[in-house]
Amino acid sequence: GAPILPVSVAVLGVFGLVFSVSAFSWICCQRKANKPGAKTPPYKFVHMLKGVDIYPESLNGKKKFGGEKTAEAVQAQAGPSPTGSRPALHLDLEKRDLNGNFAFKPPALHPKVRSSPDLDMPSPQPSSGAEVSGQEACTPENSLSIQTPTPARNKPQEKEGGLGTLFFSLEYNVEKKAFVVHIKEAHGLSATDEQSLTSDPYIKLTLLPEKKHKVKTRVLRKTLDPAFDETFSFYGIPYARVSQLALHFMVLSFDRFSRDEVIGETLVPLADVDLSEGRVFMSRDIIKRNVRRSAGRGELLLSLCYQSTTSTLTVVVLKARHLPKTDANGPSDPYVKVNLYQGKKRVCKKKTHVKKCAPNPVFNELFVFDVPSEAGLHDTSVELLLLDSDRTARTPVIGRLLLGTASPGTPGEHWREICDHPRRQIAKWHVLSED
Repeated sequence: GAPILPVSVAVLGVFGLVFSVSAFSWICCQRKANKPGAKTPPYKFVHMLKGVDIYPESLNGKKKFGGEKTAEAVQAQAGPSPTGSRPALHLDLEKRDLNGNFAFKPPALHPKVRSSPDLDMPSPQPSSGAEVSGQEACTPENSLSIQTPTPARNKPQEKEGGLGTLFFSLEYNVEKKAFVVHIKEAHGLSATDEQSLTSDPYIKLTLLPEKKHKVKTRVLRKTLDPAFDETFSFYGIPYARVSQLALHFMVLSFDRFSRDEVIGETLVPLADVDLSEGRVFMSRDIIKRNVRRSAGRGELLLSLCYQSTTSTLTVVVLKARHLPKTDANGPSDPYVKVNLYQGKKRVCKKKTHVKKCAPNPVFNELFVFDVPSEAGLHDTSVELLLLDSDRTARTPVIGRLLLGTASPGTPGEHWREICDHPRRQIAKWHVLSED
C-alpha cells in the first residue's frame, strides 16, 4: 500500500496543474475579448477578391452584403484616410459573374439606367475605348472571331441617317500591278440584335462596275466597333484604269439561322483619289441601303421542317420587317394567317396573335400540320397572309406568300430544300407580294 500512495499524489498533481493552466488561459482570453479598445475582432475571415481583403464587421446576419460602402468607406471617398488604411467593403455574394468574380463599379455622378430588351434606353455612361490589337490579314472567309461586346450607346451628335463610320486605306503597288484595299475598322454601327443591343458585323467589298472582284472580311462577334485590319489585293489592274473604278462597301450582320441582315453601305468613286504619292487613308459614313422592295409589302421570316417519318409539316412564323402603313393612324396591327392546301382544296387554317402597332413584329409561333403520307409534299402548298387586325384599314391584307413545288424564286427554293432534307429546320426571309 505504501508505493500506491505516491503515484496517486503525482496523478492528482498533474490533473491539478492542467486544470489551473486551462483556467488561466480561458480567463486571459475572456479579458482580451472584452477589452473595450480592441482593434481586431475575436473572429476574422479573409476573402481574396482580385487582391482585395474583405473583413466583415459581423456575422450575425443582420447586415446584408449589398454592394454598398460603410461609413468609413464614404469618408475615405470624400478624403484620404490619414492612417492610409483600406476601407471595408460589403459586397453582395450573389452578384457574381460566370467566373466567380464580382463586377464592382464605382458610383457614377448620374443615375444608372438599366438596359432592357424592350426599351431602347442604353446606359448614358460613355463607353471606354478598348484597346484592340492588330490582327494579321487573312484570306477573306466567313469565319467567326470574338471581340468584347460593345452595346449601343446614345450618340447626341449622330448624323441623321448615319449608321456608323468606316475607316480604310487605298494604295497601288506598281511593281505587282495590284490595287490594294486595307479595311481597318468601323465605329458606331447600328445594333441589329434587339436583346443584346449588338451586332455580328462583317464587310463585303465589290469592285465596280464589272462586279467581278468580290471579297469579304471575317465576322466579328458582338461588337459595334469592329477592328477588321484586313488587306485585299486586286491584281492585273492597270494604274490608268483605277480612276474608272468604284468601291462598294456593304456592312452586314451575321445571322446563324437566317439571311444576314444589312446594316448599311457606302460607295467610294476613285475618280478623285490620287494614289501616285502612296497610301491614302479615308473614312466614309455608312448610310442606309437603297433596296427596291416588292411594292413595299414587307418581308416575312419563316422556318420550315418536314418530318417524313410522322408525315408532319412544321411552320414557324418568326418575324416580319419593313411593313407598310395601312392607315393614317400609324403602324399596322399585324397578324399572320396560315392556310394548308392539298391541291386546290384548303384542308387546314391557323393564325398567330395580333401584334399592336408593330412595323417589325416578332411572332415566334409554331404550327404543325398533318400531311398525307402517300402524297408527301408534292401536292401540298402553304399560303401565308399578313393581315391588319384594324377593321378601319382600307386594305386588311398587307401581303401574301405562297410556298409550294411550283412557286418561283426564293419560296420555291425553300420548299425544295425541305423536301430534299427531311427533319432539318430551314429558315429564310421571303418578300411579300400584293396579290
